[in-house]
Amino acid sequence: MSYIQKLEKIASQVRRDVLRMVNAPKSGHPGGSIGCADFMTALYFDILKHKAENFTIDGKNEDLFFLSNGHISPVWYSVLARSGYFPIEELASLRKIGTRLQGHPTNHDNLPGIRIASGSLGQGISVATGAALSKKLNKDNKFVYVLTGDGELQEGQIWEALMFAAARKVDNLIITVDYNKKQIDGSTDDVVSLGDLRAKFEAFGCKVIETNGNNMQELTNSLKEAKTLTGKGKPVAILMHTIMGKGVDFMENKHGWHGVAPNDEQLKNALSQLEETLGDY
Repeated sequence: MSYIQKLEKIASQVRRDVLRMVNAPKSGHPGGSIGCADFMTALYFDILKHKAENFTIDGKNEDLFFLSNGHISPVWYSVLARSGYFPIEELASLRKIGTRLQGHPTNHDNLPGIRIASGSLGQGISVATGAALSKKLNKDNKFVYVLTGDGELQEGQIWEALMFAAARKVDNLIITVDYNKKQIDGSTDDVVSLGDLRAKFEAFGCKVIETNGNNMQELTNSLKEAKTLTGKGKPVAILMHTIMGKGVDFMENKHGWHGVAPNDEQLKNALSQLEETLGDY
């Protein structure tokens, strides 16, 4: 079995985790979560230089990841648990009162892997830029990654952060965009069109890569290419063309699954389409 096939199998399990997690409390965001399962799997199981043991907030001498579109926390929780940050069984506690796995990531309960509270859209690139600049000032040669949603790019703070990152030559920053062209109220074109997104990122001083965010081989190649573009005076942006709800036929490309949990019958249908590879929690 190739390492790409191994990653694909992990991603299938991550999708199963997400669907079961949001079904239990009848609340959560499955569409974007399973659409980003390939990216999050590739990042945590292949690309990111990170340590689950002895987690520290400052993350010195390791790569950092920030989830700006914090509502897709279920997919992040899954890859964190599956890579050893906390017990896999804890995934069953999503959105329950008093637990560490809330609808948006928080760090007040010291959940390993989480460095900031997120989900107030538009703020993640600002945080990631600050962390990346800190690494440069401290001569820490590791990278900082951040994931944003495309609907989130309608927030003005995104572009302010990019102007700052370009002006300060924050070239250890890799920005990834879940470019599924869907948001809670419909398509991004219908809500507020993003126009030529590649041209926008380039105009704001970024090196830009476009990739298929649901093709594991192409995705991992692009993430590796992004590393080769760092250190050249510009932040790097990866526009990942993804499908909301990828892997579940009745969810794919349906914006209605942005924030609606599947019922028990829908869950059974969805799980029948996804291979159980690592064992359900």
